[in-house]
Amino acid sequence: MIEDSGTITMQFEQASAQLAQASAEVARVVIGQEQVIERSLVTLLAGGHGLLVGLPGLAKTRLVETLARVLGLDMRRVQFTPDLMPADILGSEVLDESAQGAKAFRFLPGPVFSQLLMADEINRASPRTQSALLQAMQEHHISVAGVRHDLPQPFHVLATQNPLEQEGTYPLPEAQLDRFLLQIDVTYPDRDSERRIILETTGAQSYVPQAVISAEDLRGFQQLVRKIPLGESIIEAILDLVRSARPGAGPLSQALAWSPGPRAAQALVLAVRARALLQGRFSPSLADVAALAEPVLKHRMALTYAARAEGQSVESIIAQLVAKAIG
Repeated sequence: MIEDSGTITMQFEQASAQLAQASAEVARVVIGQEQVIERSLVTLLAGGHGLLVGLPGLAKTRLVETLARVLGLDMRRVQFTPDLMPADILGSEVLDESAQGAKAFRFLPGPVFSQLLMADEINRASPRTQSALLQAMQEHHISVAGVRHDLPQPFHVLATQNPLEQEGTYPLPEAQLDRFLLQIDVTYPDRDSERRIILETTGAQSYVPQAVISAEDLRGFQQLVRKIPLGESIIEAILDLVRSARPGAGPLSQALAWSPGPRAAQALVLAVRARALLQGRFSPSLADVAALAEPVLKHRMALTYAARAEGQSVESIIAQLVAKAIG
């Protein structure tokens, strides 16, 4: 059944209004992090997973908990540690015995069976445990003992990572990094925001966020994102940007040891559409591509040793690529 433009326009306006309300509700709790909130909502609207990178005490956990409440999502939190095992995330089979003596295996679901999974300090778990999330993040189901178990819908992973304290951590493998739609850097708030934080969070009462939309609403918004038209100039800009970071594409690409694949272009297409919906616009612009290029590409690129020795950074490479692709 083909929907008429009037119906889609009405859905778009309703979704945009609800999302604006949701964003404002989150901002009442997570103060001074408007860009982080926007990128987190873009990630969820695009149906993806987010990697929150920031120092302790910058409200990463508070952000995820608030998003879950405001968006009506069932949330579970897993503290990743070196002794965490895959079964602690996915679940395991146990042997049950009936009153008649019959024995049978029963699957006990792990915390991955939630609509929003917070993987706290994800890089503190071993590569074996980290890899337990690969199938779940990409295919939205897991296999235990050869049996498929579908995950709830929607399903999202928001993982946190401390960029400084690296002792006792394991770098995330490239295959897992590529499954995160955005890397969302959480930085210090400005002075006025920090003043609000200390005044509003140290009193006798603190604000409790309210649910604004439901999980079913979010699924509808995710489908609406995919219906947003994409101009040819946006498609060409995204292709130019992503392909310019690959080997042989030019002098800038020679500084990269690892470059983005087609999944990066897919992520950027969905992200710019989601940002347009979040801001109440009917179609993405080149400004959306420029704004989301770094969080989409940053974790999908790595510098060569020579480039690092020369003092180059992934951020500066992306900025130059954006300037070349978009102007």
